[in-house]
Amino acid sequence: MIEQTALQRFSRAFLRHADKVNELKITLNDSLQTLQDLQEEQEEMIMEDNWKEFREALTSTCQEVLGCKKHHHKEWFSMEKVNKK
Repeated sequence: MIEQTALQRFSRAFLRHADKVNELKITLNDSLQTLQDLQEEQEEMIMEDNWKEFREALTSTCQEVLGCKKHHHKEWFSMEKVNKK
């Protein structure tokens, strides 16, 4: 299971491409089917455990198919701007 402390953002730009959308649908469907089969085997799963497993399946699938969003941090100020004054 992936433990995350910060909010993870996925690269949604790939969702503009039909092939990536189809890949995401298929992979997510496979992950959720596996999760459902596991839940049927374990009849007495707690709702919180179900939610954690669902969230993990969704997160790992998006990370695998879409990848994480790249952050481009801009400098607050540059030496060029400081020297202009």
